[in-house]
Amino acid sequence: THRSVFTDLYSSESELSINHVALAETADIIIVAPTTANTIAKIANGISDDVLTTTILATRAPIIIAPAMDANMFDNAATQANVTTLITRGVFIAGPANGRLASGLIGQGRMVEPSNIISSASMILGKDGDFSGKKIVVSAGGTEEAIDPVRNITNRSSGKMGYAIAEAARDRGAIVSLVAAPNALPKPVGILVTKIQSAEEMKKVIDTECDGADALIMAAAVADWRPLKKMDSKAKKSTSDTWSLELVKNPDIIGSIKNDSLIKVGFAAESENLIENSKTKVKSKNLDFIVANDITAKDSGFSVDTNKVTIIHANGNIESLPLMSKYDVGHSILDRVKSGF
Repeated sequence: THRSVFTDLYSSESELSINHVALAETADIIIVAPTTANTIAKIANGISDDVLTTTILATRAPIIIAPAMDANMFDNAATQANVTTLITRGVFIAGPANGRLASGLIGQGRMVEPSNIISSASMILGKDGDFSGKKIVVSAGGTEEAIDPVRNITNRSSGKMGYAIAEAARDRGAIVSLVAAPNALPKPVGILVTKIQSAEEMKKVIDTECDGADALIMAAAVADWRPLKKMDSKAKKSTSDTWSLELVKNPDIIGSIKNDSLIKVGFAAESENLIENSKTKVKSKNLDFIVANDITAKDSGFSVDTNKVTIIHANGNIESLPLMSKYDVGHSILDRVKSGF
């Protein structure tokens, strides 16, 4: 970064020798990562015998601490008391995570991933953002419709778009409820996640969560059909070369919500006739707008971290956005949601 690294408060060569609280006065947020048990104890008890603890004692900025130590040290009553003290004072504790430790043992004591710390900082810095006080419900992932205890009907949705929208809303101060179909993504920081499996389960949760919500962003890939009846045991291979499975329609989750005060945003993953198919969905589901993407396009659609979308509004306006990260797409969607408040 080409910025100075401060290790000594009072060295004649230190920029802090004249004003030892300069860093504390200019910081927007302070992150201590990794944080040892010793440093946690110092901070909790107001000890300021080095540049770090002096800065923390003098700051009025929010503080994030990411503990990293042996599991027994973290579990020790003294450390737990110090952590509790810091939490009551408004310090955000990120982690620690479970895993293999420096001692070779496995337990809770690993520093959380840097991405987790960055997410925590984004959430804290954005808590008074333009969505502060708003409740946003987001769905993500591909539902699974059980055929038998082993097989199901699903799709290739990774959940990345829905999670990115949820994180963008969190970082603008929203209260976020994320309704997630099965996926392999880590739980996002500071977001209520309700895990479901089927479309019917998702509908029940979303109907409840939308009570008092300001917007519903339906990014999940919900199965259109489900087996009429789930088999109680695994279906065995027969001598026949064909096998029939009777399907019934799943409920239209977003289309069934009748709430004029709720901003409703749909998604359309299409492989052809993108605009026309999306226009039909906007009208039939009574949406404020729909986010459409061509799943056959390069760097767009399932599993990747980028997306190129077209937004079709209820009034007929069409916006084509450039290729960008799904997180940035999330912010673009929220910008348009905000205009409806």
